[in-house]
Amino acid sequence: MSHYHALVWIDHVQAHVMHISPDDVEKSLIEPSQPHHKLHSRVGTLGSGRAPEHQDYYHRVAQALNGASEILIVGPAQAKLQLIKHIHAHDAALVSKIVGVETVDHPSDAQLVAYARKYFLAKDKMLQ
Repeated sequence: MSHYHALVWIDHVQAHVMHISPDDVEKSLIEPSQPHHKLHSRVGTLGSGRAPEHQDYYHRVAQALNGASEILIVGPAQAKLQLIKHIHAHDAALVSKIVGVETVDHPSDAQLVAYARKYFLAKDKMLQ
C-alpha cells in the first residue's frame, strides 16, 4: 500500500478504514464478529455490567491501518478511545503514527475523505 495517510471512523458497529492519497482512496469496512450489546448497568450483578470490548474487532482495524505513516482516528463515541487503548497494548508500531483523534458523528464516506484531506493538509502546512 503506497498511501501515506489513513483515517479510521469507528463505532461499536463498524469501522471505515481509508488509506488516502491526493488522487486515490482505498476503503475497507470492518465489523465485529459478534454484534455489540448496548452498554448498560444492572443493579446486583458482578462486574461493571458493560459488554466486553471486542479485542478481535480492534485488532482487525489496527491491521487494516498497516502501511500508513500517519493515522487520524475519528468516531462519535468511546470506540475510538478503545481502539487507541488496544493499539497501545497490542500494536505498538502504530502508536507513533497516530496524529489525531477527533469526535465526528456519522458522515458519509465522501465527507470522511474530505475531512481527512483537509485535516492532513492543515497538519502538513504546520510542519513547513
